[in-house]
Amino acid sequence: MSSAVIVSAVRTAVATARKGSLINTPPETLAAIVLQAALARAGFAPDEVDDIIMAESLQGGGAIARYAAVELGWMNVAGMAINRHCAGSLSAVGIAAGAILAGMERIIIAGGVNSSSFSPRQSLANPATGELTPWFPPTHPDSPEAPNRDMSITVGWNAAQEVGLTRQDMDAWALRSHQRAIAATDAGHFRAQIVPVPIRNAAGETVNFEVDEHPRRDTTMEKLASLKVLHPEIPNFSITAGNASGANDAASALVVTSDEVAKSEGKTVLAKIHGWTSLGIDPRRTGASVPPTVRKLLARTGFALKDIKLWEINEAFASVPLVACRVLGLSEDAVNISGSGCSIGHPIGASGGRMLTTLIHDLQRQGGGLGIAAMCAGGGQAGAVLIEV
Repeated sequence: MSSAVIVSAVRTAVATARKGSLINTPPETLAAIVLQAALARAGFAPDEVDDIIMAESLQGGGAIARYAAVELGWMNVAGMAINRHCAGSLSAVGIAAGAILAGMERIIIAGGVNSSSFSPRQSLANPATGELTPWFPPTHPDSPEAPNRDMSITVGWNAAQEVGLTRQDMDAWALRSHQRAIAATDAGHFRAQIVPVPIRNAAGETVNFEVDEHPRRDTTMEKLASLKVLHPEIPNFSITAGNASGANDAASALVVTSDEVAKSEGKTVLAKIHGWTSLGIDPRRTGASVPPTVRKLLARTGFALKDIKLWEINEAFASVPLVACRVLGLSEDAVNISGSGCSIGHPIGASGGRMLTTLIHDLQRQGGGLGIAAMCAGGGQAGAVLIEV
């Protein structure tokens, strides 16, 4: 039976939104850069690509994948935009794998892009008066227990409450995330996966942006403890900017094909895709959605928790991977070994692709094995992908 495989996986460095290095680089440009690099590394020609599936979130509509394809001159390549918020690019890879396994497509580029710096502001018109008021597309019906515009409550705080996490628990996880991301950067572990983005610096010179700028070298427990909580009016609230992910800009792309095509065309397989899944959960429990998603994925693929060597569990908030570790009994030493959302950042639509790209490279350095990338997503959702390197 044919298998879906990944033959290329790249990402840009992750920038801090609205004040970082990619503040003048639109998402369409970021998408074009990773698409071109991913295809070049895979060694396929543009006219061999059947489709591009790119996740995007809060970018205002359109289809950045098709826009980037046309900008690159790939006129015969279609482009699909999907939105599962945080888990979007994991779902993009799953959709691509399904199309490959169904025999309907041969080569698909899947990934995601996000530019919080370029996210449009939207308005809603009053039908009677025409008056415009600010509007944000909701992910679920609003409630005090799960406000659809405040993930610090819906995701971070509710998840922490569910398993009794303390502020110190979450700050300690965030600190280690920064330490791991800095260590991986200094060791050069990200170099092979990052595609440079040409930007203009303050002096007007063109330079390459190619190092994640969100991780903080000077972070300490004392500094994290000094940060104000986001909701001081809520008794014992423990979510801060320090134990949450950042607002970020980046893009990621992976080339997915079948093992048969890879073999016939002499391509190096980076990873086999064993399975993918998603599910819904009460929006109030969004931050606790990773464990049931992982259990569903393992049940569908026939593997067990003990079979998984490394985990990428997105740190939308530090509480999310901590809940997963406690509920599933995971070793924290095997989760996010190169950092994650609290340190590297969380470029929403691109994060799943970033996680898979990092997971592939981390597994390669450890001699191969099974890995799972999993994350919660807005509106009480989650997604996960299981790969083998």
